[in-house]
Amino acid sequence: MSYPRPPFMDPNTKTTTNTTGFFAATPVTAPVFDTPISRRENFFRAARRDNPLWVPVAYTDIQLLQANEQADEKPGNPGHQLGPRFKHPASENYNFYDPFGNSWTWEASAGGAMLTPGTKVVDDICNWEKCIKFPNFDDWNFKEVAAKYMKETYDPEKVMHINIYQGLTEMLIAFLGGYGEGMMALAEEPEACKDFFWRFSQHLIDFFDYMCELYPIDYVTWHDDYGTERDTFFSEKMMAELVFEPTKKLTDHIKSKGKILELHSCGKIERFLPYIIDMGVDLIWLQPRANDMVKMKAMYGDKIGFNFPLDGMVPGVTYTEDEIIKCVRESVDKYAKNGGFLPLIRGNDQHEVWTIATELYAYSREFYENLK
Repeated sequence: MSYPRPPFMDPNTKTTTNTTGFFAATPVTAPVFDTPISRRENFFRAARRDNPLWVPVAYTDIQLLQANEQADEKPGNPGHQLGPRFKHPASENYNFYDPFGNSWTWEASAGGAMLTPGTKVVDDICNWEKCIKFPNFDDWNFKEVAAKYMKETYDPEKVMHINIYQGLTEMLIAFLGGYGEGMMALAEEPEACKDFFWRFSQHLIDFFDYMCELYPIDYVTWHDDYGTERDTFFSEKMMAELVFEPTKKLTDHIKSKGKILELHSCGKIERFLPYIIDMGVDLIWLQPRANDMVKMKAMYGDKIGFNFPLDGMVPGVTYTEDEIIKCVRESVDKYAKNGGFLPLIRGNDQHEVWTIATELYAYSREFYENLK
């Protein structure tokens, strides 16, 4: 069956308007289609590789809680926030403190937050218990922000997606002041590092549970960069002996609550995929330029799903409608078979958003029907 593609901003088409996606501060409008099953059910099917009817469309199917949607700056402590302000202009540099007192600098040229030079909360990993003060969530205004969000913004027809931020190895590096210090600690004081990992895993569990009391969460992402674009930061032996078990404590807890679990990890981390699968991760959010995504889909697509940009589309580049349609179709053809494909879509160009949402829904419906 062929599915219709409504013309741009067709007045007879139902729409939704939101700012789904990183760095998308400008609201965008996308078409909403009549579907045979709910968008939430289809998302769970796709993430679990269980006969989805279409590839989930982030603009219409998912509502994403960003850092400053979960809490404003810590009352009485200006500049303390949960993470980068994605509604802040990405082209401007600025500093902020995380809940542990680490200083971060949003570096516009890199498109990310970097540890501010000179920041070092922990002088020696063996002293981590004396140096790190874990936050009291009630000191922030999570509850007030959540009540406002649930009253004014929440859409029960969409998947509720939340980001619980940096994971175990990223925070080890942050507390120690940089990657060199973090890697040296893993090599020289493995037991102290593992003790820290167990405690930080519990912190993330506590934060997840706290957020679940405030929002009806379906889908959870956490970030733990494991490598550069050449290779992983640390060995498989360190992954197996130090990182795996404390991380699995986190993943087991989240999965026990019936949530879809996603890990974002930068770098060329193919050799860690078996460990990540054994952790129980549903979706892995990777860098295509550092990993062979076609190869990974072929090798691991029956065990884990993938989240990455549409093939051929680079943030900040303008594309014609025909070029966008070509990128959508080629991506679906390569990665959508058997489910497990959730394309990462960025940007706030209205025409681009409409074209992607329309073609991704219609073409993937046709794709899955033709497989039967």
